[in-house]
Amino acid sequence: MKIPVINTARLLGAGLRALLVLTLVTGVVYPLAVTGVAQGLFPGKANGSEIEADGKVVGSSLIGQSYDLPLKEGQETPEPDLKWFQGRPRNGLGTNSVNTRYELILSGATNRSADNAELVRWVKEAKAAVVRDNSVPGHPVRPSDVPPDAVTSSGSGLDPHISPEYAGLQVRRVAERNGLPVARVQELVDAHTTPRTLGFIGEPRVNVLELNIALRELRRH
Repeated sequence: MKIPVINTARLLGAGLRALLVLTLVTGVVYPLAVTGVAQGLFPGKANGSEIEADGKVVGSSLIGQSYDLPLKEGQETPEPDLKWFQGRPRNGLGTNSVNTRYELILSGATNRSADNAELVRWVKEAKAAVVRDNSVPGHPVRPSDVPPDAVTSSGSGLDPHISPEYAGLQVRRVAERNGLPVARVQELVDAHTTPRTLGFIGEPRVNVLELNIALRELRRH
């Protein structure tokens, strides 16, 4: 049985009208409504949790940053600028190709087991660097003083936070490099330590970007 041409036209017309209505509702009205609610109730989060300094957006509270010295001629990997607090290893440790230097295009962990020989070597090298960089005259850092987050990247490799223990480990080095009192730098760390959410969810943490912004303000004064 053949469907009359007029019925086919009606079906096509109904389908086209449904397509236009659904496109308008789901492609225009709904996104605008959600955006409006988000901007009205959570403007900071809706705009990417931006952090400003000196009237400029300098980053997001959700994404880590690197604090390195400019590359020297012939140098492929920059050295950390030790006058700033440093975040977690941001290149997946070693030469992991999944995530490098807090780049947002690709992110990920090392995906290596705890007994992987390459991972073990990377961690040992990272721990030796933390000990070397943070030891100051009269206050050497022992390998046992180094917390896990100082030598391991996060699951995404983009974590902007470090533990209060790792921040505290860096206090004397940062104070010495900037000519500041140790006690004053420690006060900055304490002031920028966020406790567990609701008192029991997660772990205490320090946002490195916010801490370094506060450090810069302290240096200015």
